[in-house]
Amino acid sequence: MNSFMAKTFQIIAVVLCFVGLAVSQAFAQDETELAKKTQNPIADLISVPLQSNFNFGAGSKDKMIYILNVQPVIPFHLTEDWNLITRVIMPIINQPSLFPGVDSATGLGDINPSFFLSPAKPGEVIWGIGPTITLPTASDRLLGSGKWSMGPTGVALAIQGPWVFGALLNNQWSFAGWGDKAVNAFLLQPFVNYNLPDGWYLTSSPILTADWKADRAGDVWTVPLGGGVGKLFRIGKLPVNTQLAAYGNVAKPEFGPDWQLRFQIQFLFPK
Repeated sequence: MNSFMAKTFQIIAVVLCFVGLAVSQAFAQDETELAKKTQNPIADLISVPLQSNFNFGAGSKDKMIYILNVQPVIPFHLTEDWNLITRVIMPIINQPSLFPGVDSATGLGDINPSFFLSPAKPGEVIWGIGPTITLPTASDRLLGSGKWSMGPTGVALAIQGPWVFGALLNNQWSFAGWGDKAVNAFLLQPFVNYNLPDGWYLTSSPILTADWKADRAGDVWTVPLGGGVGKLFRIGKLPVNTQLAAYGNVAKPEFGPDWQLRFQIQFLFPK
């Protein structure tokens, strides 16, 4: 477990160093308006979310799977009219033995970069589309699919007064790799946020998934419901967004987790 934590902190340090050059550009913005930007997956804003997911009741042993998603988001200005928003999810996983005779595993999962082409001057509806790719980078066969996968992704949202709402979705198909099972996976993340004064907000952003290659019809969908609360504050001039939420799975595979506790801390580097 000590080596796992050491590797985790090393990866976090590398990511923060990479984007840390932008700290000098940070300046005071209204907390509520900045909080709205953090709720936009394709905002023109450099950020590094560190999302801790505690998944309870997994496997026949009812164990807890911990996943730390390191998710740097970096925008690029292609032209006056178009931005390219890059988002990379690097999962660091601690998975205990879930079934008798099955090993535990700790390490890096499959890395998932996504790229969104988005208008630099959007209208009432903010949108972005592009490809998403999953790389078979897992350090242990239990932590990844062993497949190269790719597919389309898109996001659309609107900001109306204190409300920010929209959805992100993608579907990926495997096209190469050494894993035993082909991948055909769908993801839908609707989100709704209500912003309060002083950087506080209420949030719900469940991640619905479907495994179209599941062996049993009852194992296709994972559907969580829930929500939580968030707060944006500052460490000196550096804005930091925090969030705590809980989601119960109303539909799940037979041995999937029963519920999830999600805690996120997000470092922001506004221009």
